[in-house]
Amino acid sequence: MKKPLIFTLILTFTFSFAQLTQYYQQQANYVMDIDVDAANFTYQGKQTITYTNNSPDELKVVYFNLYWNAFRPNSMMDQRVQSQGKNGDSRLQTNGVSRLASIPKNEEGAQNIHWIKQNGKNLKFEIQETIMKVELDSPIKPNSSTVFTMEWDAVVPQQIRRSGRNNREGIDMTMTQWYPKIAEYDYDGWATFDYIGREFHAPFSDFEVNIKIDKDYVIGAGGTLENPTEVKGYDSNPTIKNDNKNKATWKWTAKKILDFAWAADRDYTVDTFNILDGPKVYYVYQKSEKTKLWEDSKPYVTKFFQLMNAHLGKYPYPSYSFIQGGDGGMEYGMCTMMLGEGRSLDGLVGLMVHEAGHSYNQQILAYNESVRPWMDEGFTSYYDDLIMHQLFPPKEPVANPFINSIRSYVNFTKTGKEEPAVWLADHHDSGSAYSIASYVKGELFLVQLGYIMGEQNLSKTMKEFYNQWKMKHPTERDFLHVAQKVSGMDLKWFQHYWINTTKTIDYAIKDVKYDKNSTTITLENKGTVPMPIDFSVLTKDQKVVNYQIPLNMTRVWKSKDIYGDFKTLDFWKWTQNTYSFTIPFNKPQITAMGIDFSQRLADVNPQDNFLEVK
Repeated sequence: MKKPLIFTLILTFTFSFAQLTQYYQQQANYVMDIDVDAANFTYQGKQTITYTNNSPDELKVVYFNLYWNAFRPNSMMDQRVQSQGKNGDSRLQTNGVSRLASIPKNEEGAQNIHWIKQNGKNLKFEIQETIMKVELDSPIKPNSSTVFTMEWDAVVPQQIRRSGRNNREGIDMTMTQWYPKIAEYDYDGWATFDYIGREFHAPFSDFEVNIKIDKDYVIGAGGTLENPTEVKGYDSNPTIKNDNKNKATWKWTAKKILDFAWAADRDYTVDTFNILDGPKVYYVYQKSEKTKLWEDSKPYVTKFFQLMNAHLGKYPYPSYSFIQGGDGGMEYGMCTMMLGEGRSLDGLVGLMVHEAGHSYNQQILAYNESVRPWMDEGFTSYYDDLIMHQLFPPKEPVANPFINSIRSYVNFTKTGKEEPAVWLADHHDSGSAYSIASYVKGELFLVQLGYIMGEQNLSKTMKEFYNQWKMKHPTERDFLHVAQKVSGMDLKWFQHYWINTTKTIDYAIKDVKYDKNSTTITLENKGTVPMPIDFSVLTKDQKVVNYQIPLNMTRVWKSKDIYGDFKTLDFWKWTQNTYSFTIPFNKPQITAMGIDFSQRLADVNPQDNFLEVK
């Protein structure tokens, strides 16, 4: 009797563990009917959401995000801006004073829910500022669907951050995060983060959106316009269908995106161009002397998509829209909202490259950016620097495209204000600490991995990661699994040091002893992050001889790198402060020597890494 019982318990445990660890993702399909009162910056909304629970859990409540409720005095966003003062997001304040505190009553953001039903039955709901908790009439069982219907009205807020009316460049309405949006549910539970101003998370969804607005308006959106001949701007000779209120209806669809965003203005112009083996690109903007650089940017945007398709993987959607609207730039499903009045071509293209880069790292590889902003912003910044280096080569040669990010990081570490990248996006103590942790350290996470495993392995890792996890919600654990499989290395230690701590890399040449036919070099680890070391010697005849000193924790050593062939030495134990080795060159044969000639290592004191031999 004992053996069958034990066998049954083992089977039960194995099955339960498989259930717990099996990947799943939820699905929401929206059908919306929106009636806009453009003169008063309000609209009426109706939507039907077919929600599919692909999780192994029975859901008794659901949550919605009501982002616009943040745009009012004394909201959590306002309180956060006031408490941080000049350390906070400069876009939310004027001279350290919150801009939200002075929003007039009639320009406060509002999403007023009239009712919500599940399969026709009224539901109880509670609004907690930007989060709406809904008690279900009947639980949503695993692998089943339910239908929510709801009505609401909304006030388009004064534009403070991303969304809103009458932005500083004269765009009438920027409609982002504008509808009651069902929250994501995954292995970590419901993603119910209050909107404080930074990042988002959502399930992949299909959208059918019908927007009724004054016929003189042009709309730009992330999606496919199904009736271009019936509205203004997309057809050379449209037959605009007006209703009895002199409005036209725009019919948009989109499949498997994280959100649906749009903007509307009476002075928009729509330009289009096609990219070979890429998307159809839409430029929706106010054509003027201030936006003349948009036309010049087209070949660069074309090259961007081609390079991203080659570096990472093919863009899967049929189109991408760059829309003048919002503040700064922000990515959404199949589109970017951005400022349009570029002062320089490389500045405008740089904004386009970064925000469109988020389509790959955030919209296609859909990280929970509220929890892991360093993956979203950091990985995007990595390709931003890599591709801008190719689009606009520097006048003076540089060691690598990431040198400026390394310098920014090194300089910030000396302020004593650095915070771990693992922190939640909205919970950093200052805007600069958030930026360094998410954008810069996230980018340098990949730069350091290229240094550790070799650039060829990093490239393979990124392509394999994209191939395995596109249209899903990967985590750092998923990325690390791919990186370790491709390289054969143990990399957990590095992720822990780099993401979870603010410890730093600091290596130095401690001592050099010259003999008749050789030189003995002693290196020192003065920092708190152990790393493998690339060491190079420049000989008198201008040859570079490279050595690799592996770190014992990787267990497998780098076999090649694009920065030249190398000889692999004995490993350096991470518990050991110094390391000595001998090279077959005497002093008269050496011009210079140093740690990391490629300048990829994010060493906080690089001045003691090099030695000129005189």
